[in-house]
Amino acid sequence: CFSNSSNVGKAMIMMNAFLLTFTTFLLYFSLFNPQVHGIVRRSSSFNTGRIEHLYKNPQAHIEGNMKLHYGDLTDSTCLVKIINEVKPTEIYNLGAQSHVKISFDLAEYTADVDGVGTLRLLDAIKTCGLINSVKFYQASTSELFGKVQEIPQKETTPFYPRSPYGAAKLYAYWIVVNFREAYNLFAVNGILFNHESPRRGANFVTRKISRSVAKIHLGQLDCFSLGNLDAKRDWGHARDYVEAMWLMLQTDEPEDFVIATGEVHSVREFVEKSFKHIGKTIVWEGKNENEVGRCKETGKIHVTVNHKYYRPTEVDFLQGDCTKARQKLNWKPRVTFDELVREMVDADVELMKNNPNA
Repeated sequence: CFSNSSNVGKAMIMMNAFLLTFTTFLLYFSLFNPQVHGIVRRSSSFNTGRIEHLYKNPQAHIEGNMKLHYGDLTDSTCLVKIINEVKPTEIYNLGAQSHVKISFDLAEYTADVDGVGTLRLLDAIKTCGLINSVKFYQASTSELFGKVQEIPQKETTPFYPRSPYGAAKLYAYWIVVNFREAYNLFAVNGILFNHESPRRGANFVTRKISRSVAKIHLGQLDCFSLGNLDAKRDWGHARDYVEAMWLMLQTDEPEDFVIATGEVHSVREFVEKSFKHIGKTIVWEGKNENEVGRCKETGKIHVTVNHKYYRPTEVDFLQGDCTKARQKLNWKPRVTFDELVREMVDADVELMKNNPNA
């Protein structure tokens, strides 16, 4: 995403895959900036379903303050062309192949987009002669910490990525630091821990849970499968985290920040709280791949474990320490874990009522 830090400028967002954050970003950023430019990959079908409400005319896909450009992080020529045309003062690189499990199957593509794609974008800024006028935000990730070396994780914690996604993001992190130090570019890494919302992609575990629970509640589904129930994550709301992204580019000096809630919850707990919200109590039986989640009230099995959803190398525990962001950005998370779960389940109940095949 490209933007101006003033109230009358332009914003530009790389949005290859981070549509969750991109949509939330647009909603937040429109409060400050009259024009936002986004880059979207060409597709044979419309792939802007989650941002259609932001068009001036959603039925005709007529743009207003949101301008979309066809492009891709694998195409350096198009990046130079678009940046030179828009001449933004803020760029938010939210584009990536962002699914960790899938990155094991698409390792080379993930490296090309998430790692080298960031370099292409930085080089485009330099080629266009905008080093001294652009502020650059890189969507970094808690997956950098992987096999955690300390608890909780903060800006100085050593990295140990455990996936092609994490490794690609590690390159992106350090190339951003390099451009900052070599060319004096205002460039920052936002090391964001897991951030969710009803717009999260359907194949991510939190959204898979909320969608499945909604379908079970409406009688459209009996059971669904998950992977590692005991994986623990620091989950926050995308709306809060997008505010932190914007705040990072409003500082006088570029710095990297960890953005997190500091709270840890397991996948198992996310399942339990989701079912609790629709009036069901989940009781766990069995162990490992034979474990099931049974409804206490009806005796029906609603959750099973399937090995195919496990990663080749697991990240078991992530917990962020956002002390630096609290002190320097005056930022703190507002949405609680329970509120996040309820919002996602409620949104999917409404979605499935209107379209059971969604």
